[in-house]
Amino acid sequence: MGRTKVLLETERLVLRRFTGDDGGNLYDLDSDPEVMRYLSGGTPTPREAIERDILPLFTRYDEHFPDFGFWAAIERASGMFLGWFSFRPLVEGDSRQIALGFRLRQVAWGQGYATEGAQALVHLGFTELGVERVTATTYEENLASRRVMEKAGMTLTRRFRMASADFDDVDTHQTSTQEPWDGDDVEYSLQRVDFSASQ
Repeated sequence: MGRTKVLLETERLVLRRFTGDDGGNLYDLDSDPEVMRYLSGGTPTPREAIERDILPLFTRYDEHFPDFGFWAAIERASGMFLGWFSFRPLVEGDSRQIALGFRLRQVAWGQGYATEGAQALVHLGFTELGVERVTATTYEENLASRRVMEKAGMTLTRRFRMASADFDDVDTHQTSTQEPWDGDDVEYSLQRVDFSASQ
């Protein structure tokens, strides 16, 4: 891994910082229509958007928030890029309220990698980073992501409908046809006190 910062390692994963060399990894990930199904309706993220906007966003956290941001998920056994996890403040500068996110290649689906990474981040946040609350959101029909959130100890908090203006705030993918879903998004959350009680 060289000098690239590693946030944590699990039995099968290494979560490391993104580097300028990861543009191709992100483009390949976002070019899979199934990966992007619940994000953009299957439309890939343009390569120029990844290089101009998304990769710089992913790497800038290293300077401002050493323990938060976006982390490349690498399979320990093979060194393969599997996707990414995010663990970042809901409001910039406030590390007590954290949003968890993840996006993995199809080759990693159904094998517990998302759960393994999510559980490790939640544990780190509550035990070492002073986090008070972790939230995660997804489209209501994305049952696989909802199961990951539940296995990470999170419970359904609310349902909400994204408006057209909400798509302007999306910073992890970009399409030319961002339309509201014909359905609700769901938010899951976990408080530190509930995490502690479960340990």
